[in-house]
Amino acid sequence: MSESKRSGGQGRGGSGGQGRAGRAGPGGTAGPRRAGGSAGRPTRRRRANPPRPDHDVHDPGGVRLQKLLAGAGFGSRRACEKLIEDGRVEVDEQIVTELGVRVDPARQVVRVDGDRVVVDTDKIYLAFNKPAGVVSSMQDEEGRPDLSDYVGHLSQRLFHVGRLDVDTEGLLLLTNDGDLSHRLQHPAYGVPKTYVAQVDGVVGPGVGKQLREGVQLEDGLARVDSFKVVDDIPGHSIVEVVLHEGRKHIVRRMLDEVGYPVRALSRVQIGPVLLGEMRPGRYRALSAEEVAQLYRAAGM
Repeated sequence: MSESKRSGGQGRGGSGGQGRAGRAGPGGTAGPRRAGGSAGRPTRRRRANPPRPDHDVHDPGGVRLQKLLAGAGFGSRRACEKLIEDGRVEVDEQIVTELGVRVDPARQVVRVDGDRVVVDTDKIYLAFNKPAGVVSSMQDEEGRPDLSDYVGHLSQRLFHVGRLDVDTEGLLLLTNDGDLSHRLQHPAYGVPKTYVAQVDGVVGPGVGKQLREGVQLEDGLARVDSFKVVDDIPGHSIVEVVLHEGRKHIVRRMLDEVGYPVRALSRVQIGPVLLGEMRPGRYRALSAEEVAQLYRAAGM
């Protein structure tokens, strides 16, 4: 039995009106009479303005909300029912507490604890480790290896989030969610990207400050969000660069400008998504938590 039924509030099929405890009695009275009121006249009840009833988001042709949540990785069907009963689930910005609600996953926005949940099973979100020598496009006019050689067998058309030049390897996000892809690439949302580079020489102590303050390139001033030396090897240094803009060859050009040409470059993180130990040429599906974090980073 749900909490609402035990307390006499809304039942599963309720629409914001009174539950059993507030129904009119056999004589047609609307409820208890006011203290001090006329003994022969029924008392008029004052109804508080209720929140929008759950049926405002209910789509009779949709899928049960708890089934969608279970499919999105939030546990068993019963665990997802508990999320709904506890008021932790929103559909189109409305908290839903009724277990009978159905939603259209292609049209409606579902959130758990404020984070967006992807319930549209047609949506694809992949992390791909692009090898060096592969072009960041689905079809290369020059016939070079491209992304279609690795994910072309998938039925959906995929967008790549950001580009990597042909000589740079590392993390690309691939998705058919055009809105999210656009937001993640827009500089206004400041989604950080992390690169690891091997450069010539031993990096001096003032280089990080110089890069954070900005260096002048042919297309304008460029700054990093953070910079650190990860390791020194004979004749070379390994450095980590974090920035949120995506101008062409931006990392290579900035490091070259401060006197440290790049010999090898890899992107290891985009927002909350890490490359990890995935080998070049492999891809994996993002977890529900990673997708929710990407939506949060993109302000969606």
